[in-house]
Amino acid sequence: MVFTSREIQLRSRPRGEPSDDDFATVTVEVPDPGPGQVVVANDWLSVDPYMRGRMDDVESYISPFALGETMTGGAVGTVVASDTPDLPTGTVVRHFLGWREHALLDAGQVEVLDTAIAPASAYLGVLGTTGLTAYVGLTEIARVDPGDTVFVSAASGAVGSVIPRIARHLGAKRVVGSAGGARKVRRAMEDFGYDAAVDYKEGTLLEDLRLAAPDGVDVYFDNVGGTHLQAALDVVRPNGRVALCGAVAHYNAEGRGPGPDNLYQAIKKRLTLRGFIIGDHRHLAAEYTQLAAGWLADGSLTREETVTTGIDTAVSAFLDILKGGNTGKTLIHLPRT
Repeated sequence: MVFTSREIQLRSRPRGEPSDDDFATVTVEVPDPGPGQVVVANDWLSVDPYMRGRMDDVESYISPFALGETMTGGAVGTVVASDTPDLPTGTVVRHFLGWREHALLDAGQVEVLDTAIAPASAYLGVLGTTGLTAYVGLTEIARVDPGDTVFVSAASGAVGSVIPRIARHLGAKRVVGSAGGARKVRRAMEDFGYDAAVDYKEGTLLEDLRLAAPDGVDVYFDNVGGTHLQAALDVVRPNGRVALCGAVAHYNAEGRGPGPDNLYQAIKKRLTLRGFIIGDHRHLAAEYTQLAAGWLADGSLTREETVTTGIDTAVSAFLDILKGGNTGKTLIHLPRT
């Protein structure tokens, strides 16, 4: 059987904010699998802020997207053709050839998933890199101790929306978030488990944070950078820990964006600031998946997804993330007829 695949390619490298013109949709034929290979029909595609950095031709922790080639990213799909006995048709797998409808993969490029413990889409979110990022940040990077107060920027984003419940399991006493707009602030508290949340769009971030955490914070999980990091440095207690996970405030900047002008606080307070890339911490994936599956089952961990349907929505969903338009994990559903 011949499979065709619509795929998203990078047409040009943006300066500043990306646009639809930077992408192209192409249709290709997918070869039959050879020995040790499978063809996977993608059911779910992951769309993530870090992909903005891959649009620039600069050295980083992951290779940039190549112009004129199909982009890559996390995906979950179903094997529809196989020349691998251990991966028969119907097997649900996770892999890294997203941004396309069908993918030809070597057996070593896929991971078999257990959809009896959670829906397939969860393996790109709360049971995937998203949840693992939260767990690693709160354990190996900026350790949460019992009784701690935790502050999280981008509280209604993919990682931010799962942090409070994981932090509770680790002993956090209070979790405070920052989100953009009244609706996201409300959802952070009502749905995601934050004790308090501040609206950074009101322009009074530091003052509101001090009100929300009057005794200061012990751990800051930074997804934004810029003014959020600056405010956090002023409220983190002595010997506090900061996990530097993302810097979405700078992703579309042309040149270097402004940084905190109060970094001296890290010296005065003996703070630990540590950046991390989740790919360096895969050794915790099995441990986290086992814990998170149990938390999902008992309801102490929940899933939040922003879902659009069809490969044609992938670019707009990605651009929307960069503008803060999503809540929770952004996924593209690719239904098959």
